[in-house]
Amino acid sequence: MAVIGNKFAYTRPLEVLSPAGDMERLEAALDFGADAVYLGGKMFGMRAASPNFTAEELKIACDKAHAIGKRVYLTCNTLPRNSEIVGFEGFVKDACSAGVDALIANDIGVFAMIKRYAPDMEIHMSTQTGIVNYATATEFYNMGAKRVVLARELSLEEIAEIRAKTPKDLEIEVFVHGAMCVSFSGRCLLSQYIIDRDANRGACAQPCRWGYHLMEEKRPNEFYPVYEDESGTYILNAKDLCMIDHIDKLAEAGVDSFKIEGRAKSSYYVSVITNAYRRAMDEFLQNPSNFKLSPWIHDEVFKVSHRAYCTGFFFGHPKDCQYYENSGYIRDWDVAAIVTGYDEEKGAIECVQRNKFLRGTQLEALEPANSPVMLSTDEIFDEKFEPIESTCHAAMKFYIKSERKFAKNTILRFERT
Repeated sequence: MAVIGNKFAYTRPLEVLSPAGDMERLEAALDFGADAVYLGGKMFGMRAASPNFTAEELKIACDKAHAIGKRVYLTCNTLPRNSEIVGFEGFVKDACSAGVDALIANDIGVFAMIKRYAPDMEIHMSTQTGIVNYATATEFYNMGAKRVVLARELSLEEIAEIRAKTPKDLEIEVFVHGAMCVSFSGRCLLSQYIIDRDANRGACAQPCRWGYHLMEEKRPNEFYPVYEDESGTYILNAKDLCMIDHIDKLAEAGVDSFKIEGRAKSSYYVSVITNAYRRAMDEFLQNPSNFKLSPWIHDEVFKVSHRAYCTGFFFGHPKDCQYYENSGYIRDWDVAAIVTGYDEEKGAIECVQRNKFLRGTQLEALEPANSPVMLSTDEIFDEKFEPIESTCHAAMKFYIKSERKFAKNTILRFERT
């Protein structure tokens, strides 16, 4: 990697890295353009609420990804207790048997055990490691790490310095989109203290999203709101991170892997956000010296369930990254259906319903590796190809008359009114 002024000229491809909480979301990530996915097994992962993958499912996932030239990274980034250590060797051997491309580690003992049980396994240091300087990044490289996932509290300038002062073979990964934690690099005890759910073991209850009140000791059951200012009580509630408009700046700082948060998010979320960053990356690579994001790509990140967006620490102190009004999500769009095929004889798209809509509703179709297009629903039919007025049954099969053929897994959606 050579430095040109303050910019880096890349000699290796940039990676769009997407989350996969289960097989459906893994397939969504692959369909919509991820270069790699990260996922968790039934142990040692930081998303205990996600379905995650058994050893058998992990093998299937790796086979699916490798068949189309994509990579799979397995998390083992919790802080395991004594009783769990005995199971770690089997976990690593299952990962090797499945064909996992890398393990994501946090704990130094876990790192050492991976080196012992699988000397050839690629290791990525998790963001929970808290890497904020080039000395630490270099030391992990010297110990055998292939990649460091930098702490989220770094600016672009700090990332660029780490890139400039670390071995060129060390890969740098950063989170570019998704929920942010108010604590340092995800290290938080609030959930464990309040309801005994340990965030450092994947079971966070997200108490930072709760609304809080004060109660004066001599006035029981009289609650007073906690105000950061006049706008509300959610003093710990962070906005979501979104760097879709700044792919060029991240690349110039030396980032190799662009990581999307969301192993607990829906397959729709994974599809749309992966597609947006894939297309943004493609536009950047086509014209790196004069990158200008297409407006439709910018708009895509607002068509999933999300909190208000910000750019985190990338441009310095995040002065506008807390949201005090509430901790809810913004949901302006719903998924109507998923395309399962095309019937040539009927001249119609085959679909499976996800949400009810009426005949005549204007749908937007998002096809893998494509920009959205409008789709008329003036003619919709049930499974027997009888005309219907609405898709009123959950998960029903139905048809939409269309001259255009859409690829399998195309998403059909509509804007809420």
